[in-house]
Amino acid sequence: MPEVSIIIPIYNEEKLLESSVSELTEALEKEKIDYELILSENGSTDQTREIASALAEDNKRIKVITTDEPNYGRALKKGILAAGGERIVCFELDYWDIRFLKEALSLLSTYDVIVGSKRAPGARDERPFIRRAITAGFNLFLRILLGFKGSDTHGIKAFNKSKILPIVSLCQTEKDIFASELIIRAERAGLPKKEIPTVVVEKRGSRVGVLRRVPSAIRNIFRLFFALRR
Repeated sequence: MPEVSIIIPIYNEEKLLESSVSELTEALEKEKIDYELILSENGSTDQTREIASALAEDNKRIKVITTDEPNYGRALKKGILAAGGERIVCFELDYWDIRFLKEALSLLSTYDVIVGSKRAPGARDERPFIRRAITAGFNLFLRILLGFKGSDTHGIKAFNKSKILPIVSLCQTEKDIFASELIIRAERAGLPKKEIPTVVVEKRGSRVGVLRRVPSAIRNIFRLFFALRR
């Protein structure tokens, strides 16, 4: 059983995959962290799956699981279910933080859910203004409509597997909104939670334009509202 299972959903990442995984694994080895890295590929149409498989051949700590359609939430859920370690950390390919991982591993002895927040006091979000505004608006709606008490549901996070699995089984949504449902359900279940302020620097532009992102965020809020009433 590894000290930590790191889960990264990947989709059409052929340009970034090899370099990002190499940087991450080098940092983990340098810190002497006993890890497994689960690359949860979902519906890629480029060479992502082949590159991921080659990385797994070269490093036995890397495991690749696949989903046939693009679905971030399903990929993240499958990664959590496949984790061999009791402690789970969820990263993004272009957004991972060894400092967060080390702090989370320490805090998971006291808390069951750790959220790397872009909006907590001390955080620094260097993404474009419009993306920061959408995040702030989305979180405001979560607080008003759903009574969410935190400052962020997306981004990097960590869990104790034995505590989060029952919550995962309750989740009704998929795609981008799955992460929000998971955190809100964990909060409602009374799992001890801790937010860590993070620094976010955009390494690549958003894959979804603003004109699509705003309506999508609104739809996701209503999907989440109805899912949490079940």
